[in-house]
Amino acid sequence: MESSSEFTEIREGKAKIRVPSSSKVFYNPVQEFNRDLSIAVLSVFSEIHHSEKLKTRKRQRSPNENNTIEIEPVKLEIGTQTESGLEILEALAATGLRAIRYALEVPGVKQIYANDISKTAVQIMNQNIEENNVNNLVTSTLYDAAHVMRKRQFESETKFDVVDLDPYGCPTNLLDPAVCSLADNGLLLVTCTDMAVLAGNTPESCYAKYGSISLRSPACHEMALRIVLHTITNVCTRYGRYMEPLLSISADFYIRVFVVIRTSPFMCKSVSSKMSTVYKCRGCNMTTLLPLGSAKSDSKNMKFNLLSGPPVDKKCEHCGFPHLVGGPIWTGPLYNTEFLSKLCNYIKTEEAEKKFNTIRRMRGMLGMMQEELQDIPLYYTVPSLTNTVHCEAMPLRYFFSALVGAGYRVSSSHCAQNSVKTDAPQSVVWDVIRTWVQTHPVSEKRLQDSVAARSILSKQPATEIIFDKKYNTIPKSLQGLVRYQQNPAPYWGPGTKGNSKQKVILSATEVESETDIKCSK
Repeated sequence: MESSSEFTEIREGKAKIRVPSSSKVFYNPVQEFNRDLSIAVLSVFSEIHHSEKLKTRKRQRSPNENNTIEIEPVKLEIGTQTESGLEILEALAATGLRAIRYALEVPGVKQIYANDISKTAVQIMNQNIEENNVNNLVTSTLYDAAHVMRKRQFESETKFDVVDLDPYGCPTNLLDPAVCSLADNGLLLVTCTDMAVLAGNTPESCYAKYGSISLRSPACHEMALRIVLHTITNVCTRYGRYMEPLLSISADFYIRVFVVIRTSPFMCKSVSSKMSTVYKCRGCNMTTLLPLGSAKSDSKNMKFNLLSGPPVDKKCEHCGFPHLVGGPIWTGPLYNTEFLSKLCNYIKTEEAEKKFNTIRRMRGMLGMMQEELQDIPLYYTVPSLTNTVHCEAMPLRYFFSALVGAGYRVSSSHCAQNSVKTDAPQSVVWDVIRTWVQTHPVSEKRLQDSVAARSILSKQPATEIIFDKKYNTIPKSLQGLVRYQQNPAPYWGPGTKGNSKQKVILSATEVESETDIKCSK
């Protein structure tokens, strides 16, 4: 171990940890928002988990509904062990900061297991656990992450209530053991930092890792979320299980999903209706979805059918270009409305105000998610639309007001600035642009250079479009809050993957293991 002078002391939330001064692997300050949000989600989930256990105990003790037995509710406390509380695994713990913060800030915890494959990391973790006085709640383990989860799956009578995967890059090699080691109604937390793969830079790599083709598009960040949810769903259905997203966010250089895992072979059959192939035009970037199946229920049964396709012509009806095919992606909800409402209420409390440094951003982002159209997958961006026809930029409020005035629903997306979710047909979206071009004409030279622009603007608007200069795109409830994060520092990002060139002294075996471990904490 290095001397104390080679360590830097870091305070975050209620935790105080020491990290090696010579290495950036063990701590990433930009991820504080990720950790704050995870603590908020777990705090709300812990209350729900405890309530469900209480209901189960009542049913077991009093099968007759007319003869209910009152069970004294237990107040969930922070920092003390709750027998009926959450068993949490942080599979890739590094310094243990996240696990320590869970122990110090999440109520209703039974036990937290902080695991890492690096001996150096576990040594530092143990010291941090000792200094924060959370030995009663946090136990460190030195194993491969998959081994810890498989061990719980096969050798223990109980499974984890929460599994947190926060790797460097792609987490898919850990999803199978994670799903198998979770109890029914357990919570899976997953971070993905390989956004270049998920956002369409290398679709062949995306297929190899996630089983889905990513596409470069204005909505690539939301598509990345939906690819990951599709992958988790595919893993679940192998074991007669399905997942329900409680919360899915795209932030900074990563995406983070919080999903509940449940068991129901019947529900697995309906999954195909929530998966879609994506058709994206090469010329104007319009996307069209084709679900893999449909699920319709009558008074007695659920009927599952296949759909005919493709949903588009060989060439785009708007610009005449061919389509690229991507996906499949998840096209169900990105979050649970009831859970999001409870989470928003929690972060409005005085307790949350004092606890989280990133509270303004949490309120802004989660409030914005409440405003999103949940039944509309993917989004447009106004700059992409105006760039397609090479016209002058249009203010977002003009675009919103035009669609609302035409009788359609509209919202932004938390995934991108200047984003537009709407139930308006693509033809109406282009009518807005055509109407804008009438007063902001495009030069002939630019039209000659762009086949897509000429094709789109050659048609006259079929919808009456009225722009309202005074339309406000930001609800009063979100004004003054941080909705889209600005770069907090130069050269920031997901950090550096552990390797043999780092100054932390490792044995030859540890060096080999470190290169495969994900330590973006």
